[in-house]
Amino acid sequence: MSVHTGQMPRLALKRFVTPVAVLAVVAVLFLWISTLTLDSIEQRTLNSTYLLDRTWEHLVLTVVSSALVALLAIPAGIAAYRVRSRAVRAFVIGLGNIGQATPAVGVVILLAIVWQTGFSTALVSLVAYCFLPVLRNTLTGLDQVDHATREAARGMGMTPRQVLWRIELPLASPVILAGLRTALVFSVGVATIATFINAGGLGDMIVNGLKLQRYPVIVAGAVLVASIAVLIDWAAGLVEDLVRPRGL
Repeated sequence: MSVHTGQMPRLALKRFVTPVAVLAVVAVLFLWISTLTLDSIEQRTLNSTYLLDRTWEHLVLTVVSSALVALLAIPAGIAAYRVRSRAVRAFVIGLGNIGQATPAVGVVILLAIVWQTGFSTALVSLVAYCFLPVLRNTLTGLDQVDHATREAARGMGMTPRQVLWRIELPLASPVILAGLRTALVFSVGVATIATFINAGGLGDMIVNGLKLQRYPVIVAGAVLVASIAVLIDWAAGLVEDLVRPRGL
């Protein structure tokens, strides 16, 4: 009982250290900006309306693209797993590799050239770039389920579909969620490139700061992107802990 009681405060502390640290960093950033004498260009960028708009655009790109990746990559991984064909699995993984075989900026610019600029193009490029981690982790997680556990479930009279939903996917969920967590963090970073095709996001701040040589704007954009990445990784870690089957 004493061990359990001692673990609870440590777990709570672990869960709250990251957001508190991020909030402290952001507070220091804005405190530092408040001490500067900003010119007209910096004032137009480093104000609450502009910052909230760019942050919202960045979050929408990240969350929507990650949701689409989950909706596409997990079923694709399950289908490739159930087919049990090496050729099909190699084909599916090959499709997933297309996005990551090309540098992220290359995927974004290429799609903008052959299609159009804007939010939808940035979304498609993010899905293409982040597809592979979730697909690969889905296959890996399902492959790692113990064969004896599957056989025991079949011996109890479960159908293949019931084995998949009640046994294999719950046991594979930690590995699948780790892939989704990776995809989320990837999306935060790659979304900064969306500014090159007029899709908004915090990349606008970084690129404009570089072009106009405004150091405070560059620092603010970079710190906000890093903060979002850390917070999303932290939130995904909490979800992993909450949905992890007991005993794993």
